[in-house]
Amino acid sequence: MSEDAPPKPSKLPITVNKPTPYTFDLGLLLAEDPNPLLLTTSANLEADLAATARDGAQALLNQLLSTCPIASTPDGVLLSLPGIATKLPREKPLPPPTAQTTWQKFAAKKGIKPKTAEAKKKLVYDESTGEWVPKWGYKGINKKGEDDWIVEVNEKQERERKEGTERHNDGRRERKERVRRNERMQRKNERSDRKNHGGKRD
Repeated sequence: MSEDAPPKPSKLPITVNKPTPYTFDLGLLLAEDPNPLLLTTSANLEADLAATARDGAQALLNQLLSTCPIASTPDGVLLSLPGIATKLPREKPLPPPTAQTTWQKFAAKKGIKPKTAEAKKKLVYDESTGEWVPKWGYKGINKKGEDDWIVEVNEKQERERKEGTERHNDGRRERKERVRRNERMQRKNERSDRKNHGGKRD
């Protein structure tokens, strides 16, 4: 070994002894040192802080390895943490429960569940053609039958037909009327919600 080679640093002990023991919250990976911070000189400030931090990290690691379950898995060694013991205060109080909208009340009453990711897709399967087609818009399935060149005639509907209208456009008129009804209902629900919330919106 060369005389000029720097000496190897001595290994630090893995046990940490303090006059007052640490307290731990392993769920937060927290080690609290109640002992006063001992600093030697201003020149050694960084070294003293690093040594104090090192002792805290070593004490936390020792506590984890001695109290938490350890399991070996194909992904590596896993250590299971306990629940959080420290109750962290909230910055603000809990928000009050939000009142249900008209639609939410109606859906709950009728048992209507929220749409799944599959239901929200823009395409739907048309069994008559065996193809996936848009729900709405250009060539949408909601317009199905509007372009049929031959349609079945309902005699009762024909007698009640308004003058100047044609059977060929009935599908389009009915679709437009459904859209208008939905828009009117939506505006009515919005007015009702604003009234119930006193003009405030979340």
